[in-house]
Amino acid sequence: MTTTAERILREFDTIAVVGLSRDPAKEAHSVPAGMRAAGFRIIPVNPVAEPGSTLLGETVFRSLGEAAEAGRPIDVVNVFRPSPEAASVTREAVAAGARAVWLQEGIFSAEARALAEEAGLLYVEDECIGVVRAGLGIVKDAVDGAKGDAVDGAKGDAVDGAKGDAVDGARGIA
Repeated sequence: MTTTAERILREFDTIAVVGLSRDPAKEAHSVPAGMRAAGFRIIPVNPVAEPGSTLLGETVFRSLGEAAEAGRPIDVVNVFRPSPEAASVTREAVAAGARAVWLQEGIFSAEARALAEEAGLLYVEDECIGVVRAGLGIVKDAVDGAKGDAVDGAKGDAVDGAKGDAVDGARGIA
């Protein structure tokens, strides 16, 4: 039987990452970089980013609404923010037309779950999207030349010089 997590990873290609970090040493950067290396399109969302800046080769947006207004379709919202912020991010995800919300390992929210379910969004919490993807061996067709390309000096499914399906040896958030 297919889990919700597997369904999200197999059916969707575009992931808006709320809280994507500029610091390659943080999981909030290395995990999305690993997802990009596996062929997923990443839309960086960081409220403190400089207008016009880029992360992982993509324009950074200050909110999910800003990304949606710019015509960026959002399949999945991957949340690298503290649990108390998850419900407000989920509200933004619903308003932006997202189809799924994924809270990283260590992030829980009964309110976010209820909001997502009420809106018909798929929902995962307390799981690392990169670890689940690697465990399932899911690799997408090239998105902006990302398929199998090195990201931050990595090869294949690895990030930050790690080997195999590791994502900087990271689980969860920093």
